[in-house]
Amino acid sequence: MDLRIGIVQSPRELEIELADDTDRDALKALIDAAISAETTLWVTDKKGAEIGINAERISFVSLGTSDDERRIGFA
Repeated sequence: MDLRIGIVQSPRELEIELADDTDRDALKALIDAAISAETTLWVTDKKGAEIGINAERISFVSLGTSDDERRIGFA
């Protein structure tokens, strides 16, 4: 699953590749809780690295699909 996070006053966004078996609803709840409490959002990427994002600076969050679900080509 792909996670994109926009940061306030930053021209780039964070793109984090999460494990394919990541629970989408649990991740949404984690993001909502961090934003509501204005704390640090901690996520673990596909390789096991932990990434901390200051929730006060988040402008948007986009949850994508896994690589297997992406379509390539013209169809």
